[in-house]
Amino acid sequence: MRIAQIAPLAERVPPPAYGGIELVVSLLTNELVRRGHDVTLFASGDSITSAALESVHPRALRLDSTVKEYGIYELLQLSKVYEKAGEFDIIHSHIGCAALPYSRLVKTPTIHTLHGIFTPDNEKMFGFARTQPYVSISNSQREDRLNLNCVATVYNGIDPATYEFYPQPDNPPYLAFLGRISPEKGAHLAIEIAKGSGWHLKMAGKVDIVDREYYEQEIKPHIDGVQIEYLGEANHAQKSVLMGGAVATLFPITWREPFGLVMIESMVTGTPVIAIKLGSTSEVILHSKTGFLCESVAECIAAIEPARKLDRMDCRQHAVDHFSVQKMVDGYEAVYQQILKERFSQNGHGHHLKELELHSR
Repeated sequence: MRIAQIAPLAERVPPPAYGGIELVVSLLTNELVRRGHDVTLFASGDSITSAALESVHPRALRLDSTVKEYGIYELLQLSKVYEKAGEFDIIHSHIGCAALPYSRLVKTPTIHTLHGIFTPDNEKMFGFARTQPYVSISNSQREDRLNLNCVATVYNGIDPATYEFYPQPDNPPYLAFLGRISPEKGAHLAIEIAKGSGWHLKMAGKVDIVDREYYEQEIKPHIDGVQIEYLGEANHAQKSVLMGGAVATLFPITWREPFGLVMIESMVTGTPVIAIKLGSTSEVILHSKTGFLCESVAECIAAIEPARKLDRMDCRQHAVDHFSVQKMVDGYEAVYQQILKERFSQNGHGHHLKELELHSR
């Protein structure tokens, strides 16, 4: 099968540090190539992939201070993709609304993975293109009122082999927080949990420009380097060590999290997750087995001691069984076949579908 993957341009694929979408796109793309598909990745020029790479800028936009208008590069990228639409059987977009106007103008079907949340503004575009095929990354992410053509839910996946298992947390013990330092991710609540419980907290994550004021006012004053440590933005190896050595990873979100890759990254190292019960958390965490789903900061604090008693191998096995890259790619392959089957049956080209199925094995 000839597949185009469209990645965001702000970060490299795979990301050197923070970048959940880019990590998912990297794993998906490389596994599709391994399975014999002909894949082209449209991403920043510094991306590393086993697919054919097409780019409109030599490096991730976030790292290039000369770039002032991200949107221009996204337009260039999409123009390049859809000029070549006839060369692909499937186009798979991971960039939200931006591909929707283009995808309606070509015969090659585009699958749109919903990596983000719905807003009053983007709902207008999703409503305009509601018949396009969408994939949600959790069931809780869906909005039935929008009447979108959601053809499947495919959970994000990770490669468990790249995460070391930690059968015991480090001593002295600590709690971990990883993610964007932002109000939505609840970095301030992680600090409140640590201070309310007296636990040592190690935090890592990037601070976006839009969150700089939040960091300066709500986070930085509490960082003392003793009880509350901020370690900056962590790369893959650093994340694995930080989460693996923790008694629990805190995930005190304040929004309807679409998925939350940190949860499965933590569990695969053996570390349970203490989360606020919002969005996808109840689909990812097995309450009282791989972590705890809480309604408040007080409940999060009360969950710390029980979390120490959970079986860390259960945490890893749950992540391996339900959130591996293989399971994710199985899901997307099934979606590709479903969309092509519908398209070819409408056009009377069933024999061509058989050829694609044979080629993808």
